Amino acid sequence: MKTILTQVIEKLNADRKLILIYLILYFAWGLGMNEFGTYMQIARFTYWWQVITCYLLYMVPISLLLRNLPFHAQYAYGLVAMGFLEFGGYAIRSSYAYPDNILDRFFSPQNFSLGMALFFALYFPAGNWLVGKIHASLFRKEVAKRS
Repeated sequence: MKTILTQVIEKLNADRKLILIYLILYFAWGLGMNEFGTYMQIARFTYWWQVITCYLLYMVPISLLLRNLPFHAQYAYGLVAMGFLEFGGYAIRSSYAYPDNILDRFFSPQNFSLGMALFFALYFPAGNWLVGKIHASLFRKEVAKRS
């Protein structure tokens, strides 16, 4: 019987090309969302390099762990992961929510972190789907050549 740690290590042990796609996509996605949040004055990271810690060191491993699960399971587990991230980021002030931002006005300030977690939990199933499509389109020929 495999231990939980063994199962986690096996899921994280993915093809290097696949991991590279995750890193590139999530880094670009994180920079873009941080810029969008800043431009729209919704929320932003306190420091730009938090894109690395949040998207690459936190979200990529979670995406790898969730990648073969159905959409609803990826979203549910992703919601828990993003709930901790959003709560923690605003609690220690490593993330900044602009006062009276559009989400505050629409959902209320008390629901801001919840709204962010509900939205960003979609990254896991969406990111896994997109990475899978990119990986398949880039390396399908390579796999066919080996056959």
